[in-house]
Amino acid sequence: EGFRIDSIGPAGPAFLEAAALVVATGAHERVTPFPGWTLPGVIGLAAATILLKSHGVAPGRRVAVAGCGPLLALVAAGLVKAGVRVVAVADLAARRDWIERLPAIARRPDLAWRGLGWTLRPLLAGVPLLPAHGVRRAEGDEEVQRVTLGPVDQDGAPAEGPERTFEIDALVVGHGLTTASEIPRLLRADHRYDRQHGGWVPVTNSAFRTSLPGLYAIGDGAGIRGQAAATLAGQRVGIALRETLGGGAAEIAASGAIDAGLAKLRPFSDAMAGLMAQKPRQVAAIPEDCVICRCEDVTRRELKTAMAAGAADINQLKHFTRCGMGPCQGRYCGDTVQELMAQELGLSREAVGFWTGRPPLRPVLLGDIIGDFSYGDIPIPEPAPL
Repeated sequence: EGFRIDSIGPAGPAFLEAAALVVATGAHERVTPFPGWTLPGVIGLAAATILLKSHGVAPGRRVAVAGCGPLLALVAAGLVKAGVRVVAVADLAARRDWIERLPAIARRPDLAWRGLGWTLRPLLAGVPLLPAHGVRRAEGDEEVQRVTLGPVDQDGAPAEGPERTFEIDALVVGHGLTTASEIPRLLRADHRYDRQHGGWVPVTNSAFRTSLPGLYAIGDGAGIRGQAAATLAGQRVGIALRETLGGGAAEIAASGAIDAGLAKLRPFSDAMAGLMAQKPRQVAAIPEDCVICRCEDVTRRELKTAMAAGAADINQLKHFTRCGMGPCQGRYCGDTVQELMAQELGLSREAVGFWTGRPPLRPVLLGDIIGDFSYGDIPIPEPAPL
């Protein structure tokens, strides 16, 4: 009964036990592969944000920004503020996609004004903004030196139109977020596929309890909805846990207020999540010689060959190719591989499934597990009598 967490900390291995477990593990960034995406100098939007905010370091001197979602404007504005030459911002979304979402965006005027400020900074600096454009390819000898951008259709697939090539020393790119639900998957909680909100999400009730008693999932790890919704979800779980200890009318009233707050946030979060949802035709356009799993260097052609040889679900495909067995354990390629398999075999994403969660949930050094240990610490029994 209950849960046990084994972890590694500054003092070495440690464990915690509790009757309830609240999983708030956030999201992973998705980058839909394209030729050259594994070159040094190509990094994610989230990675660029960490470099700028936490370390005060720019990813390069001449940088292109590409992808989709509100992080595009945030990163472009941060780069311009840091004195970086941003050569272009390519947004998969067309202007009409943003215009259609204006009513939902207007419901969060605080975030709308902040986003407008992010957008204006690169525009005022003369940065070309290319709506309905995506990365065709990145090129370079030992690191990225050029990026070619071109028009895309409403589903992110390459469309007719002129391509534009820019000389760069860094490419910052991101195509949305996927839920980091490794812990609920490891514990075999029920999941459902939700393309708009990040892929596979744990099934939860109004108090964010999963199908396993005592296991709760909140934040972007339970569906991409943003910081404000995550904060309210955490408060809602706190109230739910107090109710199990005998809460009364005050807890019920607070739960109702939080539920109303979550409902008020939903239109805005749905609008932003929709801009970042995986685009099937963008995935379908990945060339066969393009690397999909960068940890194990597995190409789309190798995945296709394995499926032709009989790999019929996502875990069989993993066994056939080692795709998803590297340090990231499929966190960054999983969403793309599942979509490719669904398209290749004509299956639904639910039928394809997801890679089973396996410990350790993050790469762990063996030395950290062993600690100060030598062969002299091994108890050796006395030899048996002859």
